[in-house]
Amino acid sequence: MTHTPLHRKVKELIIERLQLEGMSPDEIDAAAPLFGDGLGLDSIDALELVIGIEKTFGVRIQDEEVGAKAFASVDSLVEFLRGKGVSDA
Repeated sequence: MTHTPLHRKVKELIIERLQLEGMSPDEIDAAAPLFGDGLGLDSIDALELVIGIEKTFGVRIQDEEVGAKAFASVDSLVEFLRGKGVSDA
């Protein structure tokens, strides 16, 4: 998948909201899982990301099932946002 400005913005949001100091957006693999073996995020991180996504992009995560799919990776989160009408600009 091509890495767009929206990919970068999502990666920056992850770093900012989760206070991953010393990490750059380029270090986050967009296809890697955000939870478990990928970035190793946990349920508290998930809650923080949901709040960040809702505030930053004005998009609501309806429920846990939708959130689980959307937060599988940066790529899946970008696809979710595009599906909600968020542009790459």
